[in-house]
Amino acid sequence: MKLIVNIDVPDLAAAEAFYTAAFDLAVTRRFDGVVELTGESALFHLLEKAPGTTGAGGDPRRYDRHWSPVHLDILVEDLDMAVDRATAAGALVERRPPDGAWGRIANMADPFGHGFCLIQLLNRGYDELT
Repeated sequence: MKLIVNIDVPDLAAAEAFYTAAFDLAVTRRFDGVVELTGESALFHLLEKAPGTTGAGGDPRRYDRHWSPVHLDILVEDLDMAVDRATAAGALVERRPPDGAWGRIANMADPFGHGFCLIQLLNRGYDELT
């Protein structure tokens, strides 16, 4: 099984610039309204979809900051460096809670309103919670 992450965006060129700069992903294919990115263990497809068009479940797409029960958690080796890289590319830091025995996290948003978390595991990672 292979995971493909699809991210709807209103501006494909801006999304490509953000995701390649923020996460060191590379463009591998382009097709009608889609840019495929690789460089992590999952493929990323940026799908150009205009604001207000109908998404899954009949909801209109919106690109202001929104909440979604599905979001990206991106494991990184160095949280500070990853946050700096993402913010330089246009991401917003929303919250940096205190570090825990399990690791460090930064709650972020991309320029298109999608939330994601950058996570640096420490010690035994999530096993510290059990």
